[in-house]
Amino acid sequence: MTAAATAATDRRPARTARVGLVATALTAALVAALTLAVSLGAVDIPIAEVWTVVGRRLTGATPEPGTRDLIVWQLRAPRALLAAVVGAGLGLVGTAVQAMVRNPLADPYLLGISSGASLGAVAVTVLGAGIGTGLGFGVSAAAFAGALASFALVWAMARRGGGFSPLRLVLAGVGIGQFLSGFTSFLVLQAGDEQQTRGILFWLMGSLGGATWSQLAIPTAAVALGLLALQARARPLNALLMGDETAAGLGVDVTRLRRELFAVTSLLTGVLVAVSGAIGFVGLLVPHVCRLLVGGDHRRLLPVSALAGAVLLVVVDTVARTALDTQEVPIGVVTALLGAPVLLYLLDRRLERS
Repeated sequence: MTAAATAATDRRPARTARVGLVATALTAALVAALTLAVSLGAVDIPIAEVWTVVGRRLTGATPEPGTRDLIVWQLRAPRALLAAVVGAGLGLVGTAVQAMVRNPLADPYLLGISSGASLGAVAVTVLGAGIGTGLGFGVSAAAFAGALASFALVWAMARRGGGFSPLRLVLAGVGIGQFLSGFTSFLVLQAGDEQQTRGILFWLMGSLGGATWSQLAIPTAAVALGLLALQARARPLNALLMGDETAAGLGVDVTRLRRELFAVTSLLTGVLVAVSGAIGFVGLLVPHVCRLLVGGDHRRLLPVSALAGAVLLVVVDTVARTALDTQEVPIGVVTALLGAPVLLYLLDRRLERS
């Protein structure tokens, strides 16, 4: 065995231990964030009482009468869990998209995928589905179709002329995303109910308000299946980062892999947008932070990104819900305040290198 091979073998246990430590820390942070999300609000509830209510509900014991059981179990718990599921999904999609297009600036929001999903969801909503209670399979299916169509259009624009430019991809995504957003706004104005129009506009900026237990099933199943599908393609994703020719030389069917990734990421984006609106920059931020923690191997990066995305969105949703006494701040506003400076920093670094 060569010295280089011996050194690489010696580093594996240390790397595995590091990943385990990061995953354990993120899991603990997620539990803490969920607990605080349920505890904090217009009426603060002690953490011990939060766990008492949850324990009674999970064990089937008779819940204590009063409003606190209602607040913890019916209002805040499903919202906090939905935030975790959506954040995990956005982390996964951001990681997969960045590998698929070999561009660290890519995320569903910047590439126009979220805009396409929003257009599909709003079209169904304006045609009759209720924004508060009708976010079921019909809206998810429409959002998936919109996400897939917009992603395919952006990719076709980026590949014009036979070449591929990461910068052209981002520009095409921004341009097509803005066009789709404009068409979405036109559809919103066609809604006859003023209250519905306000609800849609607030939801489009990112909102988990009105989350219920029944809304958790579809996005949870989609994120779980998405993680399994992407994890099964972790090695091909690693190869894809080295370029299409290198990946093909390693036995990867690049065309088939991209088609599968198109389907998985579009499905995830569509389902997530259907329940939360278009939340930007989570898919951009999370993969960068996680690469610093565990490296670029997607076998480790994908599950860690899911955990980190869940923690981030639970914290962001709690801040959005509690920052102001008089009203709730859309989640997209908070993530934009966090993500826009990071995007400018990454753009500046890429311009310096080029």
